[in-house]
Amino acid sequence: MAKSRNNLLGVGGQRKKLSRAEQQGAGPARDGDRKVAEDKKQELVRKMRERAAAADAAPAQDAQADS
Repeated sequence: MAKSRNNLLGVGGQRKKLSRAEQQGAGPARDGDRKVAEDKKQELVRKMRERAAAADAAPAQDAQADS
């Protein structure tokens, strides 16, 4: 059976279901959770870069001490 071209139901996409807090203007709690997660990720990346820099500097210092 052919599709009807006059039926445009669902063409515009779906709307997100709003929680009660979102409906009352309190804003989604997810945004706060995402912010916390992003902050933790940035902190972890910073620590990893510091450790990598320290690990790269340590062999260079050992090489200079051996000379």
